[in-house]
Amino acid sequence: MTGLTHLDDDGRARMVDVGDKATTKRVATATATFTTRPDVIALVQADGLPKADVIATARIAGIAGAKRTSELIPLCHQLALSSVSLDFAFTEDSIVITATAKTTGQTGVEMEALTAASIAGLTLHDMVKAVDPASVLGDIRLLEKSGGKRGNWTPEASEPIEAPVARTVRPRTAAVIVASTAGAAGTREDLTGPRISAWLSEHDYAVDAVTVVSDADVHLAITAALDAAPAVLITTGGTGLSPSDRTPEATRPHLDRELPGIAEAIRTLGSTKTPTAALSRGLAGVSGGTVVVNLPGSTGGVKDGLAVLDGLLDHLVAQIAGGGAHE
Repeated sequence: MTGLTHLDDDGRARMVDVGDKATTKRVATATATFTTRPDVIALVQADGLPKADVIATARIAGIAGAKRTSELIPLCHQLALSSVSLDFAFTEDSIVITATAKTTGQTGVEMEALTAASIAGLTLHDMVKAVDPASVLGDIRLLEKSGGKRGNWTPEASEPIEAPVARTVRPRTAAVIVASTAGAAGTREDLTGPRISAWLSEHDYAVDAVTVVSDADVHLAITAALDAAPAVLITTGGTGLSPSDRTPEATRPHLDRELPGIAEAIRTLGSTKTPTAALSRGLAGVSGGTVVVNLPGSTGGVKDGLAVLDGLLDHLVAQIAGGGAHE
């Protein structure tokens, strides 16, 4: 993001309209660290403080705080939380609080997770202040979140991606990325990339390159390909549910408009031949004037994806460029 979402064009505070956002499962995890003396930590663990049940009370307080986040943070939306959980880990002189909030809705639960961790920490302070009024609550931060347009996020995942900007795409050009760790290592021959490249050539697109990368590097390859501003970028592989499959997560931050109908059509066609095609998480959309489509990593999945794009791709490219019929 390049601007503050809670300010309108006149610089006034506003509540963001999330009415047009997709309803997805959303999860966020936050942490906070409560620091005190080692002898106080021992008292908490032994349940030896004047206010007993310290951890149980802090856990309940954190859950209650998450449920009332919209009352405490003025511009937060009211959310129907499906779950709030808190864990407490002890070190010699601190208690590390981890809070996870879940919902299914149109906006994220980061603030609920952060509020849960904060309120739990403040409750710890209230419980121990009689023996250590100098205790400190700090390092309150988001650990990870998932769901919504931008998918999974962690602080270490990658450098922040700027919002997509309009590019002057190179007409009738295309790029192909194959996400295959085995293919990148040379232990398995890639058959999907050449097939996509040949199909694009048959449709009069000049293919810049067929790039085979490991699943871990697919986000770098997508960024580099989009920087070259082709009219079309097709990826294959990494759309499943294996822990290493990251293509949709690497794609989503670049999209300024999604085309869910294309992705669903590819899954539907594939499902007529194999039920597992429904498990593909591939995306389709537009990034700064470039059409981006994720295809599955199998030759059959690529065949189905290209069948859906046949007769559709040129029309889509023309519309994005400002031409094409609108019937």
